[in-house]
Parts: sequence; structure tokens; C-alpha cells
Amino acid sequence: MTVSTLLIPTADGRADAFAAFPDHGAHHPGVLMYPDGFGIRPVLRDMARQLAAHGYYVLVPNLFYRHGPAPVTDLPEHIGEQARPAIFARLMPLIEAHTPERVLSDADAYLRFLTAQPEVSAGPVAVTGYCIGGLSATRTATAHPGRVAALAAFHAPVGADGPDSLAELTAEVHFGHAESDLTPEALGELDKALDAAGVTYTSEIYPGTVHGFTMSDTDAFDATALRLHWDRLLPLLGRTLSGRT
Repeated sequence: MTVSTLLIPTADGRADAFAAFPDHGAHHPGVLMYPDGFGIRPVLRDMARQLAAHGYYVLVPNLFYRHGPAPVTDLPEHIGEQARPAIFARLMPLIEAHTPERVLSDADAYLRFLTAQPEVSAGPVAVTGYCIGGLSATRTATAHPGRVAALAAFHAPVGADGPDSLAELTAEVHFGHAESDLTPEALGELDKALDAAGVTYTSEIYPGTVHGFTMSDTDAFDATALRLHWDRLLPLLGRTLSGRT
């Protein structure tokens, strides 16, 4: 496994990023992995390495690079409920400043950089993300039909831009929702928007979960749901990125 910290040229500077890919083989399908609001940290690096071990080049950008390199704020080893209010007080201004326009500008830069890496196979890539990163992944896939073959988002506000925002999707989609994040009625409305887009998709509530269930360094972590996340993500990537060289 090769891992490195890279700098991605963007319209507003340079974004630091973590990359992981297998040592074997000359080329690997590209996956752009957007972190949650807590950003790049050991758990995200571990998840990137785990995904890369299945044969992918995984790029994890620092969403908040305009405010400094990751981590942009001090984080405890375990992000418990008592620590969350103070952490979010520091992070919310950064999240609010990460406007849809900035997301799309950055997405252009991230995709351009990812597909230019000599270890990345030619052709479409996949995007995946967690929490606010899942919304960024959704916006990226919607803005780049044809370039993104697969979209996966977990415990993410993927409907935040309204149902019409998904109309241009062409990627195959998996949305894994926390039970605490949306109602069955809201899930139905989201699924109607995906039906209208005409894409192949799965969109499901992971039973008994709360927001952030994939992140093992938080109180929200659910080991069963994390396994389900891998059970959904890996076949999706295998179907959409298989056969690339």
C-alpha cells in the first residue's frame, strides 16, 4: 500500500489531501472520498486504506483547506457527546463558508487532479462521502454526469438542495441513511427524485443508527452499520468500475 499527502491546485489555492492505492498493478480505478465535517484524521485515513486495498486509488481532500491544512481544528482521539458542542462551534463557520459554489469549484479541481494521476485508470471515477461530505459527493456526481460512474453517500443530507437537484444524475447511486436523519416519508420523497432521474439506485435507512454511524472515533459509531456500508459500497464500485485497466 502506498500512502501520501498531496497538494491539489484549486481556484482558491492548494488543497491538502490524503491518497492511498495498492502497490501492485500499474493502474487503479479512481475514487474521490469526501470526509465528514470533522475532516481528515486517522479514522478517514484507515477507511481510505481499507478501500484502496480492494484495488482502488482513493483521494481524500481537505474540504476546509481555505482555513488551513487538516486537521483545521484540534480533535480528541474520541469525539464524544460532551466534546461535540465545542468542536461544532469551531467548525460551523467553516461548514457555512463551504458554499455550493465552492463545492463545485473544488470538485472540478479534485476530479481533474485525480484523473491525471499516473496510477489512475482512464475513464469514469466514483465519488463517496460521509455527512457533509456525502452532500459534496452528490453535488459532484450531479455536476459531472458521464465522468462519475458511481455515487455513494452515508448519513448525509443528500436532499438538501431539493428534489430537482438530482435530475442530472447519471451515476449508479447508493444512499445509506441514519435512522435519526430522516423519516420514511422523507425517504419516499427522495426516492421519487431518484426515480425521476432514471438512475439505478438503492436508498435505505440503516436500522437503529444515528448520524455519523460509520465513524469509529465517535459515539455515533455502529459496527454493524459500518459492515453494511462496506457491503453496499464495494459491490457498487465493483459493478461500475470493473474492467478498467
